[in-house]
Amino acid sequence: MQKPFSSIACNLDTDILTASLPLLEQSKVEGIEWSFDTLFGSTVIPEWFRELLLTYSRAGRLVGHGVFFSLFTGRWLHGQQQWLDQLRKIATEFPFDHVTEHFGFMTGRDFHQGAPINIPFTGSTLAIGRDRLKRIQDAAGCAVGLENLAFAYSLDEVKRHGDFLQQLLLPVNGFIILDLHNLYCQLHNFNMDFEDLIELYPLDKVREIHISGGSFEDSILKPVRSIRRDTHDDRVPEAVFQLLEQTIPRCPNLRYVVLEQLGTALNSAGSKSGFREDFDRMDRIVKSLPATSNPTDIFLPHKNGLPFSIAEDEVLYQQQRQLSEILETSTDGTEALARLRKSALAGTAWDFENWDPYMLETAVGIARKWK
Repeated sequence: MQKPFSSIACNLDTDILTASLPLLEQSKVEGIEWSFDTLFGSTVIPEWFRELLLTYSRAGRLVGHGVFFSLFTGRWLHGQQQWLDQLRKIATEFPFDHVTEHFGFMTGRDFHQGAPINIPFTGSTLAIGRDRLKRIQDAAGCAVGLENLAFAYSLDEVKRHGDFLQQLLLPVNGFIILDLHNLYCQLHNFNMDFEDLIELYPLDKVREIHISGGSFEDSILKPVRSIRRDTHDDRVPEAVFQLLEQTIPRCPNLRYVVLEQLGTALNSAGSKSGFREDFDRMDRIVKSLPATSNPTDIFLPHKNGLPFSIAEDEVLYQQQRQLSEILETSTDGTEALARLRKSALAGTAWDFENWDPYMLETAVGIARKWK
């Protein structure tokens, strides 16, 4: 039996690395999660950073976390093939223990600059997601997984998310990154009970847990209402540490627990010290709980080969483009709703007619920020 590895999300970022250096020097960091595609535009990886990655890779403790693939984009884009080609090259140089991506599709130019937004849970999106996961697995040559999404338009989406993740991952024997701050966002935004929410996820599929901080955003529609956002720009809340203590014992195949924070939020001595304090508390929780089985081979890739044709849905793609344009150019949620009612999305599986108005308002804010 092996306890999960206490890990950090560590990218080529001066503030993250400065905050993490004392932890690395004391050999406290047992695994590293690297968002490899943030360096796709860089021609050179510094030798010292390369050595850090190789050290963890050789130990079987380096995991890759994609950001920009946009799993559910309805049309297969040239940029996605480029992304896979670069992943294949990087995974050859830095073999990963596993590789993961975010759920959703990306708003913004070419769907590769923006924030992940939810999609309708349909047969078409299921087929596209499965197709893309097979291609990621083929390029990476290792186990693949998906992270649960923080953002949801409605309570119904929240309740169906865990089951849809399980259906997506079945053909590739995939796993889930259970982001506990994302769960915390949903618990707050939809006034849910933890026990009711956690039971909706297949916890035997959880191989990695994320913890992080975020922020509250006041609603314009109703000033007394606040929305929890997964902004990764603050320390881990007490509530998320409590969720960690409750969740670890329920995940028999857990291998990594990862602390995340944006480098832009680690720009002072105090914030760096707080990051290390959060890591130490996370590590104490991990070490204090009974060991999980932590097997190395339960999520090994299926070797079924790639589908001959690429799954696409042009109608879905055009709907995504229209939704992105509405979210990015509307001044608020009220205007966005009025425009959606006149759009091709009316009466479709997007079901925007039943979206929580506060969450539509939040989606406008997210899209406009990233635009």
